[in-house]
Amino acid sequence: MSIICPLVGVKSSNYYSYLKRSKNKKIALDHENMIEVIQNVAKSSDYTCGSRRMQKTLNAFSFPVGRWKTAKLMKEAGVWAHYKKKYKSTTNSEYNKPIFKNELKQNFKFDQPNQAWIGDITDVWTIEGWLYLAVVIDLYSRKIVGWSMSSRMKASLVCDALLMAIWQRNPGKDLIVHSDQGVQYASDKYRKLLNRHGLIGSMSKKVVAGIMLLRKAFLAV
Repeated sequence: MSIICPLVGVKSSNYYSYLKRSKNKKIALDHENMIEVIQNVAKSSDYTCGSRRMQKTLNAFSFPVGRWKTAKLMKEAGVWAHYKKKYKSTTNSEYNKPIFKNELKQNFKFDQPNQAWIGDITDVWTIEGWLYLAVVIDLYSRKIVGWSMSSRMKASLVCDALLMAIWQRNPGKDLIVHSDQGVQYASDKYRKLLNRHGLIGSMSKKVVAGIMLLRKAFLAV
């Protein structure tokens, strides 16, 4: 380059100064673009995106930065993660619906499939926000035989999970379907579904919030 510059009438020092200015301009532009990406991603994720996820996002936008640099950029952009409480109550026993008696009686061991199922609801965090997951597990195999997911915790959530289990297993009558005393399991819709297929409803004497009822079943293995 030191040979070409005099031929075109340009000083070498001026050329390298130009390259330096161009490089600095690109760095400044990349910096502004990263700040803008961080602010947009933070807003769209409801400010739940931490430095680890933000770094992956920046890398996906062809900005090869590390986590420390990402955290520094987030601080400069005035962005920080708002960590939400992970646990939510997924049961509600304050209703006037009749409840089933406890047919299971803490017996979580069975020697054949489709003798007793257990259902429960929990909540999971996804990229779409909080969603509720209802599952039905066969106590013989401890395998999930039905599930359903929804943004609303209505009776249809547990009914859809039970319907999937029925379609997949085609159980006989007198199968015990156990749950906690959540209002979804005491609903008319859920009761009618049990009656239509000849299934026996069963509930714990006390409300067991979230997935604790399933944990008890697995500990009995």
